[in-house]
Amino acid sequence: MQILALDAALARCSVALVVDGVTVASREAAGGRGQQSLLAGMAEAVLRSRVAGAPLDAVAVTVGPGSFTGLRSAIALAHGLAAGICPVIGVTVAEALAWEVEAFEGAALEGGALAGRVLWTAIDNRRGRVFLDVGGHLRAFQLDDLPDPGGKVAVAGDAAIAVAAWLAERRHDVRLTAARLPCAVAVAAMGLRRLQGALPPRDAMPIYVDAPEAKLPAGGLRPPPVG
Repeated sequence: MQILALDAALARCSVALVVDGVTVASREAAGGRGQQSLLAGMAEAVLRSRVAGAPLDAVAVTVGPGSFTGLRSAIALAHGLAAGICPVIGVTVAEALAWEVEAFEGAALEGGALAGRVLWTAIDNRRGRVFLDVGGHLRAFQLDDLPDPGGKVAVAGDAAIAVAAWLAERRHDVRLTAARLPCAVAVAAMGLRRLQGALPPRDAMPIYVDAPEAKLPAGGLRPPPVG
């Protein structure tokens, strides 16, 4: 089974081709405005490793939360590459990061990756707030207004350090994971689980938590036509 995965949700973009659970090709680019413009070229390079004569079974893509432009660019590319060939599968940033914690840290931790902890995925919204995903429930908080975890937690995401520090200062039992940014390999893995029915379906549509910053002009988008 061949899955192409795309990610441009946060401060890195990546592409991977995974065949029967094995990563056969991948590319990534770190940080910077306009990084999503690299995705198409990266996808083209990765697809050269596709098994000859075998079509893609799915294209998996991160759907958020994250960068407005990055999400829309990656999702549009995913739909373009999959058109008429295969389904496009949405994967959240929290799902991808949960896989990274499980795959990359689980073997080193007694009792498994989380060892009885609830995983918090904390994403910086770049406007002074944190998008917090707990068990698939996503809300936005000011850092000083985070909820009481009510037990042991592990924190992932690009705002994980700030959130873990805030929890530790208040003497909550918190562990900081190494999972900061989603990667395309994780997106492919979670996309496969969704394709096989192990996760509920999710459309490849962007997840927005905040209202859009852009406002329409009071007089509309353009002057009325001259009669």
